[in-house]
Amino acid sequence: MSPVLTTRSAPTAVTGLVTALALVLTACGTESNAEPTLDATEAPDDAFTPVTIEHALGAAEITEQPERVVTLGQGSAETAIALGVTPVGIEEYAWGADDSGYLPWIYEEVTDLGEELPEQFDGGTELDVEAILELDPDVILAPWSGITQDQYDVLADIAPTVAYPELPWTITWEEQIHTVATALGYEDRAEDLITEIEAEFDDAGDPSWEEITFSFIYNDGPGTLGVFFPDEQRVAMVRKIGLTVDPVVEELDEYEVEGTDSAMIGLENADMLADSDLIFTWYSDEANREEIEAQELYASIPAIERGAVVAPEDNSLVTASSIINPLTVPWVIERYEPLIEEAIENIE
Repeated sequence: MSPVLTTRSAPTAVTGLVTALALVLTACGTESNAEPTLDATEAPDDAFTPVTIEHALGAAEITEQPERVVTLGQGSAETAIALGVTPVGIEEYAWGADDSGYLPWIYEEVTDLGEELPEQFDGGTELDVEAILELDPDVILAPWSGITQDQYDVLADIAPTVAYPELPWTITWEEQIHTVATALGYEDRAEDLITEIEAEFDDAGDPSWEEITFSFIYNDGPGTLGVFFPDEQRVAMVRKIGLTVDPVVEELDEYEVEGTDSAMIGLENADMLADSDLIFTWYSDEANREEIEAQELYASIPAIERGAVVAPEDNSLVTASSIINPLTVPWVIERYEPLIEEAIENIE
């Protein structure tokens, strides 16, 4: 699996590069102003307040503080862990995993805490419902996911299940934190987590980077060229580190691909990126990289031609940089900054 590109039924369901996983990914994270409807906004640490979270597929009525948590999609596991609740089960994301078989920031945090690693199970269109049933969850968290109505109906019979507020893969990272915290009885801690993330971003980068423009692009095979919009999470990650989105993105609405928070402008319009100082992107594998970079129009994009490109070869970094949450942000910043600095050196 590769990073999610919304439409997502996927860090995943983008198959190849842009499928709907979304990150499965990847491709990825879309931000929306939609918010789940919560009938309780605060739950004290010493007494859980029953809460109903309404969402696009139904409503999750959580009457007791969950202890056995299962997460689907992206980002919810990390937020739960940051709140002190290690899930008993998480959706597997092999494309971004390291040798441990887990997303490395999850593996590192859980092992550092001395907790037992969550069980992993297949997600997406091959959702392993039997594995989830065996985990005997108290709640199933999927606010940033692509679960279908049919999948939800089955999951809701197992445990209260929290899906997305309106469309698959379209919750903002801030609202995801609030939603997960509310479901677990720690809504009073949500703003603290958000503040900590914002502080990580404030300390990252260099003030001079604000003058540097970038476009975050992707391909879906030869002849294609897509550009992510500013609020897509991987773009938001770079923005918050301190760079500025190329204003050309404001001219791409006519090329928008619904449900992906991106525009497929086509390789024939590669010259629209002529003023981007930097290009951010990723490739599904080395073969994909070679065939894309061999295209004359692609290679003629000024930032590409200069080598002013940030294109991580580590699938884990590609995945982490498309998800904003308490565990990914510090993990990404540490690894992203040297790549950005190297690319900036190639700006003429």
